[in-house]
Amino acid sequence: MIAGCGGGDDSSPAPAPGPDDAASTSGGDRVVVAALGDSITAGNPAFDPDPSARRALGFGDDERSQYEYWAEREDASLELRNCGVFGERTDEIALRIGDCAEGADALIVQGGINDIAQGVDPALAARQLAEIVSEGEALGLDVAIADVLPWNNGHPAADPAIEQLNRLIVAIGRDEEVPVLPFHDTLEDPAEPGVMRADWTADGDHPSVEGYRRLGEIAFSLPEESG
Repeated sequence: MIAGCGGGDDSSPAPAPGPDDAASTSGGDRVVVAALGDSITAGNPAFDPDPSARRALGFGDDERSQYEYWAEREDASLELRNCGVFGERTDEIALRIGDCAEGADALIVQGGINDIAQGVDPALAARQLAEIVSEGEALGLDVAIADVLPWNNGHPAADPAIEQLNRLIVAIGRDEEVPVLPFHDTLEDPAEPGVMRADWTADGDHPSVEGYRRLGEIAFSLPEESG
């Protein structure tokens, strides 16, 4: 399965089931993970899972520009289903959980930056994310939730809202007993808090291929002594 650690000091990492546990639900060796989210899940700007979106929005077809690609390379038992859609808020993401999760063993919930960009209260976005997590669990899926990346093009004005939402996402992880994937800290520039490091972002909004590699390989690894 997927694994991740908490995104804040006030939450300890929640253990995630191992591949054998999740694989048993599908009756095979592959663990199907439904990755549900916005453009960060889709892999924009150098990739989009929808060819029509690539044409309409000018995105590329470099499959390396998605964390799912790198997570699969890191763990051969994983098969990630890319259900990312550019520009969606959490309420819009929630509408697609049924189709995305059909036949899956696990679910990754990611979203929230478009809510912040459109002036939605972080508390409202967090409530919507919590409902998606709960629905995933009701479907019998192993669930993880990702926190919100730094937003270079919104820095510093958007930083307080991102920090608030990420604190609430940590609380969701604690309350629902699901892993929180530390997307934010994985790409934050150690020398300049609040932004992604220059070589880890493609455009100030989304990760670069190297940024997506870090998310897939680092944010999906759990320290040996965690849990």
